[in-house]
Amino acid sequence: MDPQQIETTTRTATRDGSDYNSLRCASLTEVRGAIRTGAYRGHTAGLAPGRLQCNLVIMARAEAEAFRGFCEANPKPCPLVAMTEPGDPIIRGLGEGIDLRTDVPAYAIHTRGQPVRHTHDIRDLWTGEMVGFAIGCSFTFERALIEAGFMLPHIERNLTVPMYRTAVETTPSGPFRGGLVVSMRPIPAERVAEAQTVSARYPQAHGAPVHAGDPAALGIADLARPDWGDTILPGPGEVPVFWACGVTPQNALENALADADLPLVITHRPGRMLIADTDEMAATPLF
Repeated sequence: MDPQQIETTTRTATRDGSDYNSLRCASLTEVRGAIRTGAYRGHTAGLAPGRLQCNLVIMARAEAEAFRGFCEANPKPCPLVAMTEPGDPIIRGLGEGIDLRTDVPAYAIHTRGQPVRHTHDIRDLWTGEMVGFAIGCSFTFERALIEAGFMLPHIERNLTVPMYRTAVETTPSGPFRGGLVVSMRPIPAERVAEAQTVSARYPQAHGAPVHAGDPAALGIADLARPDWGDTILPGPGEVPVFWACGVTPQNALENALADADLPLVITHRPGRMLIADTDEMAATPLF
């Protein structure tokens, strides 16, 4: 399936009228309620400011140790902040009663040899063998960038941040391997160093960028064609700045599904994160 087709979604309104602009002003309880009921299925950038946002990976316990090793070997794109016990859908340590089966706006279901499909509820897929991993997300440091006066066009325009596959290889673990995925935000050239300093304070959310400037240095051929998210191009005087991205595990999962006997893996749909109760500065990576 074409990545752009996978990512195409309704941007805002959902069944009971919950929409992105109203949820930007809502409490965490209201945001989670809209997500849990399926009333909101859009991206989470800018929602519940101050709360840690997480990428999500769920798989059978047989592969969980190798995946934990992948996170340990690649802490920049995969800052693991929490994981569950096998069969427990409640992710302890990130809040009260956060249910991995319902508390993400949209899930991506990966099965060997089948196109990715999406849903907003995975209760019918959950088994007693599943282990969930919460991995820090760059959405967490965006509030700090906004407070420092940076304009983030994907939030201003209600879009999903553009994400790209790169030619930079991760360190493999078991069947998990593949290239680094990055997210991109246009930053004024004279403020790139400041953006680096601000985001570096959030190691649980990928920290400082991995590259600023020519995308070809990462093996990215065309900024106008992101692999996930929406096209956002730098304007005059702006530089593309790239952060390690929590979609990197999904890239590794594609390879594992092709090479190993992984019958089912569930992730968040890119841009649609698990929002924790935890303060964005409180959580630290497990490694």
